[in-house]
Amino acid sequence: MTAKPLIMMIAAAALAGCASQPQPPAWQGDARSSLDGYTDDWLRGDSQAADAEFARARRASASTGRFDVVAQAELVRCGVRAAALAYDCSGFAALASDATPAQRAYAAYLDGRWQGLDAALLPEQHRGVVASGSLAGVADPLARLVAAGALLKAGRITPADIGTAVDTASGQGWRRPLLAWLGVQEQRARAAGDAAAVERIRRRIELAGQG
Repeated sequence: MTAKPLIMMIAAAALAGCASQPQPPAWQGDARSSLDGYTDDWLRGDSQAADAEFARARRASASTGRFDVVAQAELVRCGVRAAALAYDCSGFAALASDATPAQRAYAAYLDGRWQGLDAALLPEQHRGVVASGSLAGVADPLARLVAAGALLKAGRITPADIGTAVDTASGQGWRRPLLAWLGVQEQRARAAGDAAAVERIRRRIELAGQG
């Protein structure tokens, strides 16, 4: 057998194998795509577009009739909002009694309720945050900002990690969390009586708020 027919046979077998795999249900792709859109829009500061994307994600999730699926979509929104220090998680709270233990643990983590929290139930990148009280080891930029928001809510964040949150939001071009974390820096500089730092941060806030 020559090389060309052999390659064609392999390709045909591969295609047949792919075709035999069940396709994920449409709602999963719709929900994921809309949650990704929500995340991008909200972090960039486009609330109207973000709200429309989340409404689509929730409709897709609700089509399953499963509380845990809708609760997961709500938790994504809670986490993204916490990254910019907006802690309203009322959408999940309405579903909490029907959520999974892991989902309730993550909601408690975001809300700074760490007393008695079973960190083993958290997503892997957040388990070490509870143990160390630090952002060290959180590689993903969004997860790092979510963790920073949780640390601030729990009253455990350090000045160094506030700086890390500012740098992370700045590096990603995420206006909403950048403005929120610069605001935290400004408050702390003002409390410390550091007028030069306050002025420098104010200028960054003005620049980031343009457009």
